[in-house]
Amino acid sequence: FITGHGDIPMCAEAMKAGAVDFLRKPFRGDELLQCVHNALVRSAVQRRHSAEKNGARRLLDLLTPREFEVMQLVITGMLNKQIAGEMGTAEKTVKVHRGRVMQKLGVTSVAGLVRLVQRAGIRQTRKHKTKV
Repeated sequence: FITGHGDIPMCAEAMKAGAVDFLRKPFRGDELLQCVHNALVRSAVQRRHSAEKNGARRLLDLLTPREFEVMQLVITGMLNKQIAGEMGTAEKTVKVHRGRVMQKLGVTSVAGLVRLVQRAGIRQTRKHKTKV
C-alpha cells in the first residue's frame, strides 16, 4: 500500500484489506523493490504450504471411514489393543486397518503419520469420527 497521507488507522485498514506492506511517499526505489520482493517471497511460501496441505488432504481422502477412525486413534498414541477396545473390534482387525493406513498414505512410522496429519491441518483429538 502506497500513500502520501498515511496514518495508523489507514494502515490498519489497508492491512485488513490485504496489503502486505505500507509505504509513505516519498520513498526510495530500493524500498519499493524490497517490499515487492518480500511480498513475492511471502506469496511463494503460502502457495507451497497450501499445496502441501492439499496434497496431504488428498491422501487422507483415500482412507475409508474405518481406516480414518483407526488413524485418528493411532496418532493419539493408543496401542492396537486399546484401539480395538475403543472400537469394539478384534486387535487383528485394527492391525489390518493400521497397515492399510500406512500403505495408502506412504508412511512408515507413526511419527511420519503424525506429520502428514499435521500438514493436512487435522487436529489430533480423541473425537476421532470427524474429518476436519
